[in-house]
Amino acid sequence: MSFQDAIRICLQRKYADFNGRARRSEYWFFILFTAIVGTVASILDAIFGIRSGTYGGTGPIQGILQLALLIPTLAVGARRLHDTGRSGWWLLIGLIPIVGWIILIVFFLQDSQPANQHGPNPKGLPEGHGAGYSETPPPPQY
Repeated sequence: MSFQDAIRICLQRKYADFNGRARRSEYWFFILFTAIVGTVASILDAIFGIRSGTYGGTGPIQGILQLALLIPTLAVGARRLHDTGRSGWWLLIGLIPIVGWIILIVFFLQDSQPANQHGPNPKGLPEGHGAGYSETPPPPQY
């Protein structure tokens, strides 16, 4: 998956879609995009002199962008956790400082699991189909 495909999927096709699965490349490309956009917004806030603090803080441009990207960031994180066989509720462990962040990073770095309750493995689907999978999968057979 390319950088542009990941951004297009996260911002257009699956802005607030917490169902389905996301490959590692989709997740990390979107995180890179949010970091780049946040840096540019911070620089613009500094250039225009509208930051809330002398040595940092969030200006209005950066704040608006962070709010706009909050839902798709949470959605792609939940879909990434689904790809590793976990519930999206594991995102809440990130509220625990340092330890929670480390656990989430380890989860996000893990490889895709075979087909699970969240759908088929996106790696096994043709190009362009894996990241767009959002239908409810059939119940697991026991």
